[in-house]
Amino acid sequence: MMGFTALLTQTIAGDIIDKTTFDRRKFLAMAALMTAFSASAILFVQEGNVDHALMYVTKIIEGVSSSFIGPCVAALTLASFGPDSFDEVMASNILWGHVGSIVSAVLAGLTAWITYPNIRYCFLVIGFSALLAVVGVKLLPEGDVLMGRGLKGNSKKGAVHSGDDGDDYTNMEVQGTTSWSSTQGNIASPKCTSNSVAAEENAISSYWEIFSDRKTVVLCFTGFFFHFANANVLLVLGELMGGDNEDGTTKRSAIPLIAGAIVLAQFTMSGATLAGDRMTKGGWGRKPLFMAGLLTLPLRCFLIIFWKDAGEAWLLSTQILDGVGGGFFGLLHPYLVADITFGSGRFNVIMGLTASCFGLGGTLSNLLGQMVVEKYGHVASLTGSMFLSVIPIVLFALAMPETAGSRGKNAKSAVLVEAAGVSA
Repeated sequence: MMGFTALLTQTIAGDIIDKTTFDRRKFLAMAALMTAFSASAILFVQEGNVDHALMYVTKIIEGVSSSFIGPCVAALTLASFGPDSFDEVMASNILWGHVGSIVSAVLAGLTAWITYPNIRYCFLVIGFSALLAVVGVKLLPEGDVLMGRGLKGNSKKGAVHSGDDGDDYTNMEVQGTTSWSSTQGNIASPKCTSNSVAAEENAISSYWEIFSDRKTVVLCFTGFFFHFANANVLLVLGELMGGDNEDGTTKRSAIPLIAGAIVLAQFTMSGATLAGDRMTKGGWGRKPLFMAGLLTLPLRCFLIIFWKDAGEAWLLSTQILDGVGGGFFGLLHPYLVADITFGSGRFNVIMGLTASCFGLGGTLSNLLGQMVVEKYGHVASLTGSMFLSVIPIVLFALAMPETAGSRGKNAKSAVLVEAAGVSA
């Protein structure tokens, strides 16, 4: 239910974050609060309860709130640090996200082990973590509202980010005006001329223009097929390592194994994020690193099949490949979206659209993958994932051009600085 709700709302959430006149930090805080409520609601479910209405409602709430978190973080990062520092700061955000996932998985696994068989208390770890995030949101800067949606903005924040083409993206006054407000997605002040507003509107690409961009389409389909092949693999791995009791409940021995699989993957993702950040700073393009992430999936599926009877340690080690693939994919996703959309004013809506495509792939993977497991077994499900994983590799290799260095260069030429009479 959560995944389905997120599928329906992620693109809309991104569009709202683009156009909003509301402080994006408040959106982020509200999303974290709703996540905490949803995770803690399981405590109100009594044993033997057949009324699932509460859980359905909380999962819908969690799906909506999760749809806003990613675009909010990306928008605030772009708004506060500009397009040139976006990659470095976003890499740091992603890295600390992985560290948080490691701590959360360890604490949740420990809680579930201690309270077994009443493992629902482990969800309190998620709720408490979300509440801590609310406190942290207060420390974030709001940044340049225009730049947060992927436009070359004006800001009174004082930071100047100069692009490779010599453009100054922020801290430029228009006819002496430094106070800006937003109306229907257009940033303007009472003293702004109609030419300034018109120039800004012209700088924003139409939905069709950005949705039909070849790079957007390729990224959406690549992510869809990658997650369609990948999401079910962890479920199958957990079943191979842990198994169930005769009554269908999860074995206690499976708890540390599943938690260990998550921790190992997240730990490796942290390393992959650091490596990817340093490699992009060293001049590596997006395409080879993204391809490296995609190539880990068929190898991972093959090794799980090959080692399915070799023992839990061998199976657990395959999560290193999951970490490398997920680390590169998660790092480069916002980089690619920023490359494709900066200057269009549609940064967050494309973050939401691509996330929806990825989520659809993951949802179908879990559904269909487990149907295959029930009917044909684990090996058949993993074999299907292995062959499916070739599709995103071929698609991305043949259809996606290198985007490094193209940020803002394919956008419309009308920007706010031109409205001010400043030559870009």
